[in-house]
Amino acid sequence: MLENEANPTFSKSTGLPRKRFYRARAHSNPLSDSHFPVPISPCHVDYSLHYPQFFSSSDQIDSSKKIQVCRYWDKVSEYVKERISALRVANPGQYQNISVVRTNSMKYIPNYFEKGQLSKMFFLFPDPHFKEKNHRRRVISTHLLDEYAYTLRVGGIIYTITDVEELGDWMKACLESHPMYEALTEEELEADPVVKLLSSATEEGQKVARNDGQTFQAIYRRIMPAI
Repeated sequence: MLENEANPTFSKSTGLPRKRFYRARAHSNPLSDSHFPVPISPCHVDYSLHYPQFFSSSDQIDSSKKIQVCRYWDKVSEYVKERISALRVANPGQYQNISVVRTNSMKYIPNYFEKGQLSKMFFLFPDPHFKEKNHRRRVISTHLLDEYAYTLRVGGIIYTITDVEELGDWMKACLESHPMYEALTEEELEADPVVKLLSSATEEGQKVARNDGQTFQAIYRRIMPAI
C-alpha cells in the first residue's frame, strides 16, 4: 500500500486506480490509422500477457483455452488494465479470466480471433456517430456483421445496447436484415441472465438509469444462413 500512497492515481483505501485520472477522448475515428501493436494472426496473440495464470509465453494454444467472450470498449483501456492488475493482487487467484486490449475491432478482429471462436460479443453504448457522413464509422454495420459472423460460432450471441434511439433502430435494422443472425425470442431474452445486466452492469447504463433515460437493445443469435 506504500506505493499507492505515493501514487495519486490509486485509491489509498481500496488500492484500485481512480478513474478521474484516466481521461479519454469522447469520440475517435475508427477508420484512421492507429499506432498500437497488432498480431499478424490469432496464433500470434500472446495470451500470457493477459492471462498469466493460465498461459506461459511458450504455450501452444489449444481450443479449450481460447477466448470465447469479447466485449468492445471505447472507454479507457489503460484504466481497465490497471484495475484488473490491482484486483488480481488484492484477490489472489481471482479476476484471472478477464483482460483488455486497446485495438480497433473494425479493422483487426480477424487478427485476434479464429473462425467460430467466440460465443458472445458485447457492444455496449457504442459511439453513435450522429452525423450521417460518419455513419460508416459505426461499430455495427452490414459489412462489419460479416466479420463478426466469421468469429462468432453458430449459436453465439451478439448483445447491443444504446441510449440513442436512432442508433438502436440502426443496429436492430442491420442485424435484422443480415442472413446470418436471428433475433432471440421474448422467452429466450427473459431466460438469459446476461440481458438483465446490460442496462445495469456498466457505468454508462447506471448513468442512464439515474437520469431516468431509456435504453434500446438488439440481441441476436448467429445462425447458418438458409441455402
